[in-house]
Amino acid sequence: MSDAPEGGEESVTDYGESVADRDESLPGTYLRGFAMGTADGVPGVSGGTIALITGIYDRLVAAVSALEPALAVTVVRELTTEPRAAVETLTEADVPFLLTLGVGIATAVAIVVPLLNTALTTVPALTFGGFFGLIAASVVVLRDAVAVGNRRHAGAFLAGGLAAALASGSARAALGTSLPATAVAGALAVSAMLLPGISGSLILVILGQYERMSGVLKRFEAAVFDTLTGSDPAVLVEPGTTVVVFVTGATVGLFTVAHTVRAALARDRTTTMTFLVGLVVGALRAPVVGTTDALREAGRSWTPSVVFAFVVAAAVGAAVVLLLDRAAADVDLT
Repeated sequence: MSDAPEGGEESVTDYGESVADRDESLPGTYLRGFAMGTADGVPGVSGGTIALITGIYDRLVAAVSALEPALAVTVVRELTTEPRAAVETLTEADVPFLLTLGVGIATAVAIVVPLLNTALTTVPALTFGGFFGLIAASVVVLRDAVAVGNRRHAGAFLAGGLAAALASGSARAALGTSLPATAVAGALAVSAMLLPGISGSLILVILGQYERMSGVLKRFEAAVFDTLTGSDPAVLVEPGTTVVVFVTGATVGLFTVAHTVRAALARDRTTTMTFLVGLVVGALRAPVVGTTDALREAGRSWTPSVVFAFVVAAAVGAAVVLLLDRAAADVDLT
């Protein structure tokens, strides 16, 4: 699988010039978004990778890069004087593309993540084992992006691995479940959206927030359904507040953390990617810790049968990623 092109996107006054090829139709964009959301909902599979293999990665990076304060100022000014010009500016900045893609991503996340939360609750060893395999295979897929031939690259790899391994064991306790922690988790998770090989869900797994946030989303969807069928709308408040704070943090992260990551890739792509792959390697500890915690909460421990289930699920998860990587060149959602 090829990585994103070298170098970064330059900021330009004409927003339309900063946006890559726009041949994709809106239905095709929605399907690509759905595929990205499905991938990002699963730790170890990157939505950025899906964007890359379906041919919209450059366009996505360019469109997100165009979302700057200057664009907002321009649109607000035009709305007060000439609304049609505001629509043209938003179109030039490829906002319709981003909105369509976002709807596709949100649709997939709303379907996939609650299902995975149910799996984590009922069969944690199998589910975390699958996550382990997905993450391990991602390292294989990204192996060509890693360079450890000099001290700087080796240091970046070790730093990423140690950071993820340490966070996998302590981040959940350190972050907690407060609303500020939720916002931080959202900001960090969205930073992975544009990175081939790194998924937002993987970041949440490292932070120990994946199980909690997937459970919140599941409760929120159930509360929405209950409200629509006549229940007290108050049931929406608790999960809805958490979801809103997470999305708010993700929005802030899109304009801060994600821009920082893209700047690092533009400045020194090899070192940055080596650090990120180190994160993936270190994240292999997270599914093991998650399984241990789930077994402890159920009054159980690692047994030969649990180990067997974990290993089999890991093999299946790895196979999925490797098959996806092999078939990626043939994917066409137009």
